[in-house]
Amino acid sequence: MKKSCVFVAAAAALLFLNLSCTVVMNSGDNSAESTEEDGSQSSGNSSDDSSSSGESSSDGSASSGDSSSDGSSESAEDDESLTVDYGFTVDGTALLDANGNQFVMRGINHAHAWYSSYDDTALEAIAATGANTVRIVCSNGTQYTGCEDDAASLSALIEKCKSLDMIANLEIHDGTGSDETAVLEEISDFWEGMASVLSGTEAYVIVNIANEWGGSWDSDLWYEGYSSVIPQLRAAGIENALMVDCVGYGQYPKCLSDYGTEVLESDSYENIIFSIHMYEYAGGDSATVQTGFNYALDNNLCVIAGEFGQKHTDGDVDEAFIMEFCTENSLGYLGWSWKGNSGGVEYLDIAEDWEGTSLSADWGEILVNGENGIKETSVLCTVFTE
Repeated sequence: MKKSCVFVAAAAALLFLNLSCTVVMNSGDNSAESTEEDGSQSSGNSSDDSSSSGESSSDGSASSGDSSSDGSSESAEDDESLTVDYGFTVDGTALLDANGNQFVMRGINHAHAWYSSYDDTALEAIAATGANTVRIVCSNGTQYTGCEDDAASLSALIEKCKSLDMIANLEIHDGTGSDETAVLEEISDFWEGMASVLSGTEAYVIVNIANEWGGSWDSDLWYEGYSSVIPQLRAAGIENALMVDCVGYGQYPKCLSDYGTEVLESDSYENIIFSIHMYEYAGGDSATVQTGFNYALDNNLCVIAGEFGQKHTDGDVDEAFIMEFCTENSLGYLGWSWKGNSGGVEYLDIAEDWEGTSLSADWGEILVNGENGIKETSVLCTVFTE
């Protein structure tokens, strides 16, 4: 096994040493192509590409505490479709927890794969912000050798999150930006091998299949890839709610209008949350943000901002509007990322240290303590409170 893993991430360029795993992350090297309504492509970058060496440039997803505070929603048990009645279920644009109450994600991304030695410190500090969800960067070892996760590491992460009253959103980062179906299949194989670990966690764990698989802004590629692996995951016995990132490094939400319904229907449980990574191309201004979300909402699809920051390599991000829109519409958001960004995107660090004793003034303070921020809008999942 190689002791080092080298990777390119559109979200950040970083160099770090984490135990036996060394990762190099280059911001902006992975270019996502932006596409017009007619499908024509123009150059662009994706904000959270496959790996930052300990840092992630991912946006955060959490949903407005206002809408979830009353915990009211129809019970999933009343739905006659094939659903899991002891875990998260999608009901149109809403996400219901195991008690049948609406759950709106408010949280932060943590780069576990490259900074596993800081897991306990980081997760405890993230929980202290009031976050009800943490999106955790994991690896199947195909791109980041020496960083790969296994049953023991995933079980430890899940149990730690449960002890902190946070929902664990687990994602495999090795497919970032890849257009190869074989890469997505390898990630699916990893999850299938973890079916026994995931069994019984349906109320506490959401499986974000692959981070930003599909670098091209190609809806057909996205549909064909996910509609192939999702049935395989279900056949392996995985019953957790699944999350699917948009194509184009997460920044081409029009794929949700093009094929979102078809991807949802490829799941026998129809239990999929879609995720937009809102950086400079999907989150650069209020109109772009609203259009992106509406590609999902207009098609009755459940969607969150799975990653976002206050700016990114090729431009500004309207983080205030992202948080406002999510709060007003009961949508989740997850900020990228707690700590570890480098190589020119250090500004994406939410915390100034792993313990979170101070937050970055222009990002962490806004995300956590600002208007529509985590502290103001986050509500714990009722599986921890009822």
